[in-house]
Amino acid sequence: MRKTVAMVLVATLSVTGCGAQVSEGDSGVAPAGDPVTVTNCGQSLTARMSPSRVVTNDIGITELMFALGLDGRIAGYVVDKGQSGGVASSPWKADFTNVPKLAEKINREVVQGAGADLVFAGWNYGFSESTGFTPDTLTQLGIQSYQLTEACRNGVGKQRGIMPPLDALYTDLRNLGKIFGVSDRAEKLVKQYSDQVAAVTKAVATQGQRPKVFLYDDGRDQPFTTARNAGPDEIITKAGGTNIFSDVDDSWTTVSWEAVVQRAPDVILINDYGGEVGTVADKENFLRSQPGLRDIPAVKQGRVFALPYAALVEGPRNASAVQAFGAYLAGLLR
Repeated sequence: MRKTVAMVLVATLSVTGCGAQVSEGDSGVAPAGDPVTVTNCGQSLTARMSPSRVVTNDIGITELMFALGLDGRIAGYVVDKGQSGGVASSPWKADFTNVPKLAEKINREVVQGAGADLVFAGWNYGFSESTGFTPDTLTQLGIQSYQLTEACRNGVGKQRGIMPPLDALYTDLRNLGKIFGVSDRAEKLVKQYSDQVAAVTKAVATQGQRPKVFLYDDGRDQPFTTARNAGPDEIITKAGGTNIFSDVDDSWTTVSWEAVVQRAPDVILINDYGGEVGTVADKENFLRSQPGLRDIPAVKQGRVFALPYAALVEGPRNASAVQAFGAYLAGLLR
């Protein structure tokens, strides 16, 4: 049965791929029309007509716009050098080529220089009080903001996450569909992605075992990882694993190495930045070199898997990430 599960997942991954397959007839964008109101991070947002000069920050956010066929509404995007590998491997590489890259760091000058009428970013995905670049700042400049739902603050300090990560993805697709007049396309994407994920969860349901998984993003003194409100939590869970930090009510967060050792993960999922911010091999070598860490089951048995950054942050690659990691876990349990 376990061998069958792995074969099913590999076959599913090979036919669905990363990009959305939406017919050309659904790719048109509605012309500017009446204002549309959606709920974004718990508050009403009324978009003034259909924005035509959007500035996006980060690769997953930008790919959401591309997946919806909204490249013509983007004035430009902002990604740092650590995401260049993700851009090169993107199913929407041609769109990244055709739309201007504005900068590696977003700020007021960048969005004003682009003549932005809306900025699509999120807390720790561009918005930050420490830099002075926030939705309130943009409001003062007469520029609207749409906040990434995965990164919405939940009312406890600066903790983020108000719903399960995949629900956040579907919420943003539907909201953007309404704002830009492409709701039919948004619904087709939601169905495609949810069907992909459902196929994996059905396939792994008979496995019985759920390996404990630690997501290693980066960090030497303290590891940066995923709590229950970030994308990797559901990628891990839907793929048949258990996130060892799913009890933490936050999004991407910092923990301690002592906690990682105590929770003894069976598998380590590495966030691959494409070599710009430490290679996968560098991260593996670090784990093997540290007393305590090198003795946890995942490191001792070499159970390490990597997914690109763009597949782990909220975005249209999440469903294929569930498929890929599900196939890996199923292979371990054969």
